[in-house]
Amino acid sequence: MIIVGLNAYHGDASACLIVDGKLVAAAEEERFRRVKHWAGFPSQAIRYCLEETAIELGDIDHVAVNSDPKARFLNKTDCVFTPRLELSILVDQVRNQTEHQSIEAELARSFPDASFEGTVHRVEHQVAHLASCFFVSSFKEAVTVSVDDFGDFSSAAWGVGEGNHITVDGRVYSPHSLGILYEALTQYLGFPYYGDEHTVMGLASYGEPRYVDAMRRIVRLNNDGSFSLDTKYFSHDKEWINYEWSDGAPVVRRLYSGDLIDLLGAARQKDEPIQQRHRDIACSVQTIYEETFFHLLETLHARYQLDSLTLAGRCAMNSVANGKVLRQTGFKQLYVPPAAGDAGGAIGAAIAIRNELKERPLDSDKQLYRPPVAGDAGGAFGAAIAIRSELKERPLENDQANRLALQGDPMISRIAMDHAFWGGHFDNTAIAKVLEVNAGVLRRNGCSVAKVAHETELYRQTAESIAEGLVVGWFQGRMEWGPRALGNRSIVCDPRRADMKDMINIKIKRRESFRPFALSILREFVAEWFDEEKDVPFMMQVNQIKPSKRACIPAVTHVDGSGRLQTVSKKANPRYWQLIDAFRQLTDVPILLNTSLNENEPIVCEPSQALSCFLRTKMDLLILGDWAVRRFR
Repeated sequence: MIIVGLNAYHGDASACLIVDGKLVAAAEEERFRRVKHWAGFPSQAIRYCLEETAIELGDIDHVAVNSDPKARFLNKTDCVFTPRLELSILVDQVRNQTEHQSIEAELARSFPDASFEGTVHRVEHQVAHLASCFFVSSFKEAVTVSVDDFGDFSSAAWGVGEGNHITVDGRVYSPHSLGILYEALTQYLGFPYYGDEHTVMGLASYGEPRYVDAMRRIVRLNNDGSFSLDTKYFSHDKEWINYEWSDGAPVVRRLYSGDLIDLLGAARQKDEPIQQRHRDIACSVQTIYEETFFHLLETLHARYQLDSLTLAGRCAMNSVANGKVLRQTGFKQLYVPPAAGDAGGAIGAAIAIRNELKERPLDSDKQLYRPPVAGDAGGAFGAAIAIRSELKERPLENDQANRLALQGDPMISRIAMDHAFWGGHFDNTAIAKVLEVNAGVLRRNGCSVAKVAHETELYRQTAESIAEGLVVGWFQGRMEWGPRALGNRSIVCDPRRADMKDMINIKIKRRESFRPFALSILREFVAEWFDEEKDVPFMMQVNQIKPSKRACIPAVTHVDGSGRLQTVSKKANPRYWQLIDAFRQLTDVPILLNTSLNENEPIVCEPSQALSCFLRTKMDLLILGDWAVRRFR
C-alpha cells in the first residue's frame, strides 16, 4: 500500500510518503521553493518523495489530506444563528476551501505526463494533528492534544490515543483560539510575518509579566479545561482572515482590534525600537499562554490519569512552555514530533488513513465510528447511525465518535519517529560536481577545497576549527523534517564563547540580538548539564541548565539560565554525534551551538544552496559530506 500524505494550502505545505506501513520520505515545500512557510499545493515535495523511492504517480494507492471542508458542518451552521461569526465570513471560508478541494486536478496539473488512479481521502485538520504526534510516538497509551490556530473550524482538540486508535473527546471551536491569541499579540508587538511568534517567545525572557492582569481580560479559562477569547479584542470573527493560501508565503491580515490598543496602549511599529514595555508585554503574552495551556493539560491529566502526553499543532512549537510540562503537570512523559505544526499534518493524515484502511478498506474518506453509548444497549443505535453516515457520505459531528482503527496489534499501525531525517541526501560524488562547477567562484572568493580522506580526521579537524572560534557550516546526510536544523543542515559553533552569539548575527543571521541560539548535547551527558534528564531529539523543549554549568556555555545560555536543547544519540545521527564527541575530547564540553544553515531563508536543501549561503555570508568553513571548503580572506 502506497500512501502520500499532504498538508496543502496551509502554511508550511508539505508531503510525505508511506510504503507498506513505513515512512520513507517527507519534506516541506519551502525547501524547494525557497520561500519561508510556503503555502499552496506541495507539488515539488511530492515530486521529491516519488523520486526518492523511484515510485511513479500511477503507483500511488491513496492520497490523504489534512483538511476536510465538510467537517464541523453543524458547528458552522450554528454560527449562522448566533453572533459568534458573521455569515459573510463563513460563506467566504467555505468558498475558499471548496476552491481547493480537487486534489486530482492539482496532481494532473503538476504531473501532466502521469496519471493518478488512486483515492483521495480527507482527514479533519485537528484529527490529523493528533495522529501526527500519537501515532509516531512510542507510547501505547497517552493523552493526545492539538493546540493550533485554526483548521476545519476548530482550534484545539484532545482525547486519548490507545494502540492503533485515537478517541477525540473535546474541542475548542472558532473563533476561540490560543494560537490566534499569540499571533495577534505578536502582530501588536511589531512582528508581522507568519511564524514570528518564536521572536516574541525569545523577547519574553527579557521582560516581567506586568500586563498579565490585562491579558486575563482577553482570555477566559473554562471549568472543563477549555478556554475562550473575548472577541472584542480581535478582528478575525468580524473580518475575513485567510488561512488558506495558494502559491506563496502566508500573509495574515491584522488580527487585533482597536480595543486591544485601548487596553495595552499603542502598538509597536515594525521598525520601532523595542522598549521595556514591549518586553513586558511579550513576557505577559507568554505567561497567559502558559496559564491557559497548563489549565488544559492539568484538567486532562486529572480526567484521564495517564502518565504520557503527546502534543501537536502550531502552539506545540512553543518550546518554553513544552519544557515546563513535566514540572507543572502530573504527566511524566512527553512526546512532541519534529514537525508539530501544519507540515506534520501530512504524516498524521497518511497514518490515520493507513490505520483506517488496514482495519476496514473504504472507498472514501469517512472516519470509523464508535458509538457514544457503551455496551450492547447502544450497539444497534450506533451501527445504524454509522451506516447512515457512510451512505450519506458526510462526517459524523459527535466528537466522542471520532475513532481511528479499532482492532489489531496495539502497535501494528504505528511509526516510531526517533529521528527527523526524511529529506533528500547527496553523496560525495554529487557534492564534488557542485564544487567543480563553482571552482572559479570559489577561487575568486579566496576559498580552498579539499576532501578529507578519513572520517575521524574530518571530525577532528572540524572540532578544532570550532574550538578556534570559527563559524562552521555542517551539511550531511538526509535533510531534516520540520523547522529545526538537527545536525544535517546546521551551522555549528563553540558554545563557550560569550561573543559567539553576536558573531553569528553579524556574520550570517542578521537577526534581533535578543533571540537565543540552541544547543546540541550528547545524550549521555544530559544529566550532567541540565536539571532534568530528558530525551529531546527534536529541539522542542527549553530546560534549565545547571547553575554550575551556565558560565561554561554562555553562547547558548538564555538570560533566565535555560537552554533550548537537542539531545544527540549515536544511533540516530552517528556523524553529528562523533563531531560533538570530538569537540568534547578537545574541550571537555559535550555541546555545540547549533543553528540552521541558512540566511533569512528556508534551511538549505541542496549542496549548491549551502555553498551559496557560505559565499554570501562570512561563514569560515563549510563541510559538505567529506569535502571541506575553507575561506582564507
